Amino acid sequence: MSRDSPAPATGPGLVISTTAPILSFLVSASTDPHLSKDLQQTASKLSSKSNVPYRAIRALWVASRASTRPQLVKLFSGSGFVFTSPKPREKSEELKTRLKKLAEISERNAYAELVKDITPRKDSAPEPFSSYKDQLGFGLHVVVTMFTGYLVGYAAFRALFSHSPVMNAAGGILGLVIGMLVETLIFIIQASRYDLKSSSSTSKLKKDQ
Repeated sequence: MSRDSPAPATGPGLVISTTAPILSFLVSASTDPHLSKDLQQTASKLSSKSNVPYRAIRALWVASRASTRPQLVKLFSGSGFVFTSPKPREKSEELKTRLKKLAEISERNAYAELVKDITPRKDSAPEPFSSYKDQLGFGLHVVVTMFTGYLVGYAAFRALFSHSPVMNAAGGILGLVIGMLVETLIFIIQASRYDLKSSSSTSKLKKDQ
């Protein structure tokens, strides 16, 4: 008389690797007349698998006769647990687009950091007299100013000291020196404006970062 038992569940659960004792037990259980047809078919199917559910093997072992079934310890001796990796979660299209944009921004920032020492900043103010045209213009302006100062000083001293050549020359030299001092003062003012503009733009860049 066969011993009826519900068919063992083969769904998700603990899975173990098939060993020689387990395979031998499954083969004998598939032809055991004391087991139900369902259990025999389950044993026959599992005998061809490299991994089997623990619950199915235990259900077959419980339904088998104690005189024919192996000891439970010997049955599972040498077998190991088999862990299946969960299916990776698929990223949504919105997340993929966002990650792509972040990667592009990161690449642009890395490139800008790499070439910052060799690429001039777009928002940096040009240095004063950095071009040949500016230098030439400033030089001509200095010459004209000094010459004008010399003429003004010469004419002023000539009017004050009549026609004394020495005093007239001294007045011209004094006017020349005054013109030179004026140009120096103008140069200092322009350089100070550039420094203020450069420091303000640098502090603005630091705040933006």
